Amino acid sequence: MTERKPPGVPFESWVDKQIRDAQRRGEFDELPGAGQPLPAVLDTPYDELWWVKRKMAREGLAMLPPTLALRKEAEDALAAALAAPSERIVRKIITEVNVRIRDMMFKPPPGPPLGKKPYDVEEVVREWRERRAAAGTAEPDPQA
Repeated sequence: MTERKPPGVPFESWVDKQIRDAQRRGEFDELPGAGQPLPAVLDTPYDELWWVKRKMAREGLAMLPPTLALRKEAEDALAAALAAPSERIVRKIITEVNVRIRDMMFKPPPGPPLGKKPYDVEEVVREWRERRAAAGTAEPDPQA
């Protein structure tokens, strides 16, 4: 049990003595985060769900509404298609994401609207070809 502050001893020096004694006993050795900077969350405004967000980040989880998750997936798919090594892969990536976009358009889940329409496969392939030509990799596609 913590001892009481003796009368007549200034509070600050009593606390300092308690800390020094605990340090000598090694009670602060090997604490988690020892020697590391304080987390940046101290600079942010208070958030009631701070602990939920921190737990999700620690566990590697993310929770977006389904429409926002699909928007991100569609943008990632478009970027992957434009960087694909062959026209066949471009068509496959865009066709797969278009199926999910159409499903969500016709069976919308709760949450914000999707705000996306299926990609025009031929338009994406045309842009892919233009980028390859501009990069100097416009040799014939063996997998087309």
